[in-house]
Amino acid sequence: MTAPVGHLPALAAAVLQPGFVGTTPPPWVCRWLGEGLGSVVLFARNVVDTEQVATLTATLRAERPDVIVAIDEEAGDVTRIESGRGSSRPGNFALGAVDDPALTEAVARDLGAELAAAGVTLDYAPDADVNSNPANPVIGVRSFGADPDLVARHTAAWVRGLQAGGVAACAKHFPGHGDTRVDSHHDLPRITADRDRLDACELAPFRAAVAAGVQAVMTGHLLVPALDPHLPATLSQRILGGLLRDELGFSGVVVTDAVEMRAVADRYGFAQAAVRALAAGADAICIGGERAGEQDARELRDAIVAAVISGELPEERLAEAAKRVGQLAAWTVATRTARSTARDATDVGLVAARRAVRVTTARPETVLPLTRPAYVVEFEPPRNIAIGAETPWGLGEPLGELLPGTSTVRYAEPDVPADPGAAAGDRPLVLVVRDLHRHDWMRAAVRRAVAARPDAVVVELGVPELVTGAVHVATHGATRASGWAAAEALTGRVR
Repeated sequence: MTAPVGHLPALAAAVLQPGFVGTTPPPWVCRWLGEGLGSVVLFARNVVDTEQVATLTATLRAERPDVIVAIDEEAGDVTRIESGRGSSRPGNFALGAVDDPALTEAVARDLGAELAAAGVTLDYAPDADVNSNPANPVIGVRSFGADPDLVARHTAAWVRGLQAGGVAACAKHFPGHGDTRVDSHHDLPRITADRDRLDACELAPFRAAVAAGVQAVMTGHLLVPALDPHLPATLSQRILGGLLRDELGFSGVVVTDAVEMRAVADRYGFAQAAVRALAAGADAICIGGERAGEQDARELRDAIVAAVISGELPEERLAEAAKRVGQLAAWTVATRTARSTARDATDVGLVAARRAVRVTTARPETVLPLTRPAYVVEFEPPRNIAIGAETPWGLGEPLGELLPGTSTVRYAEPDVPADPGAAAGDRPLVLVVRDLHRHDWMRAAVRRAVAARPDAVVVELGVPELVTGAVHVATHGATRASGWAAAEALTGRVR
């Protein structure tokens, strides 16, 4: 039975997941919740601390008790709930380095309990991409690793843990964003693997996520010619319907990556990308990372309504999408009622970060432990949008606390001096890098510093593809927990 046209705006609003600006819900969001809006998504700009988020989500639920409150919280370099301090957990790559699925499940369960206590019900995590291309500019340590079997088992563990903690998991970025040199925030990545390779690598973690009962899957704005030679995954019925639904057997909510991202918006238009995604089989449209006003949500809602009226988007498809969103909302209400939000008494994040640290000694001389105040040089690469500019990182703070008198300088590409460690004098020199293998300027600077100071310690907070220095410390992530774990490894002191 076809709903009257007058019902279409509410039906269209039901499939949107908009963001907004501010630490309290703006009036338009509260009004829209009463008019059919089914979900919202929180970003770092909406978060002060968990208590404030709990107040925010309570305000939303006063307008609509079953509203889905989503957040992009990977508990690693990408963090929203701890964006002001850095994550107290080590992130996926570190968990993959430890390769203890029970630990991964415990970390995710602890995160789920924290988010559930704050009123969050859907987390855009885990990142299920296989980081098979070390030059990848946007995934890297967000992935559990480069081995598909490892990524699959930890993806499943993360899903089980997060959902046991009371929050719906969302595996991303389907069908796999790992084998690319292009960031879909800026352009359309092309995944050239054939179908056999996709089955063996990219798709393995998503199969594991579905088997683990994941409630949602996020699409990647990716062109994968072996699956669809013409359309990116977000807009492809072959990929969302034929592959994800029919072959993988996924019956939950398909949510898009943000539709304002240039990979789709530049080619199809902001509103048209949303319409085409729904027509292809997506159920929820994520917006608001960069377009977060009422006018942006209205543009999408009105475009969806117009597409139904014109016949471009079958009303039955929109109703099916809204129904799936409603089913997820019901799951979150039942889960919130049934699950405990009690957290692990141990600091499971720091425990995991410590286990992920790897120390490689290239010279026989004793360099560690550091016992005197150090001189820390941190090399800052450009950040991708997913990580955000607001999240702190580095070794200066924890090392300074364990070795009072330690000083820290930070250099970006244009500002690096000829000898970055010259000011260290006779103090221990610590060079802190992120993805050293990806940045020519950083490698050159580290090479000069190590030539001048062969006893320099190199601490890699990204993917440890390149090992150099008298002592090399790999944390497998740049979170606050990872920084503390590295400082403890350098000094032999425990926080």
